[in-house]
Amino acid sequence: MAAKFFLLALLALSFSRARASDPSQLQDFCVADRTSQVFVNGFACKDPKTAVVEDFHFSGLHMAGNASNKQGSAVTAVNVAHIAGLNTLGISLARVDYVQYGQNPPHIHPRASEILTVVEGSLYVGFVTSNPDNKLFSKVLNKGDVFVFPQGLIHFQYNCGTKEAIAIAALSSKNPGVITIANAVFASKPSISDDIVAKAFQVDKKIVEHIQAQF
Repeated sequence: MAAKFFLLALLALSFSRARASDPSQLQDFCVADRTSQVFVNGFACKDPKTAVVEDFHFSGLHMAGNASNKQGSAVTAVNVAHIAGLNTLGISLARVDYVQYGQNPPHIHPRASEILTVVEGSLYVGFVTSNPDNKLFSKVLNKGDVFVFPQGLIHFQYNCGTKEAIAIAALSSKNPGVITIANAVFASKPSISDDIVAKAFQVDKKIVEHIQAQF
């Protein structure tokens, strides 16, 4: 009996891990209660009877983000921080605007896979597999093309076209998170030791210090 129970528990655990990264809702919806003092993995639910239509609505994705920065891109996220009704649903959106030759630099989403659609322009996109292969999958996308970035893998987009570009990304988490590789390595607080970074990149410490100064 114990062996049978262990096997059933193992199967249940395996099934749960095969599901989407966010837990499934156990009711029609679970509007995030951002005022709750209860600490849970995500947000506590507010009473469904107090839900209003604005809990499920966001306006503004038609407006271009301000891409006048060093990377030449702007991400307008629409996640549970913007639509409380996304809580437990396991989905979110983002609009990405790129100036000519702008990029969304190498980054990862620790809690979500991403599917990106080019709305305007052309993008060179790609992702890199995990160690030890570190294989690059890359492609030039044009208007209407779609590309998938698996969860947790480093990926990027670069505007290789002759005009501004726009993309819409859907992600498999209400709060996918983002870690920009350059920021994490060269602009952490406090800083990672120059010796560690220099050895990792096999460069002189002065080069590391120069890069850190850019942040």
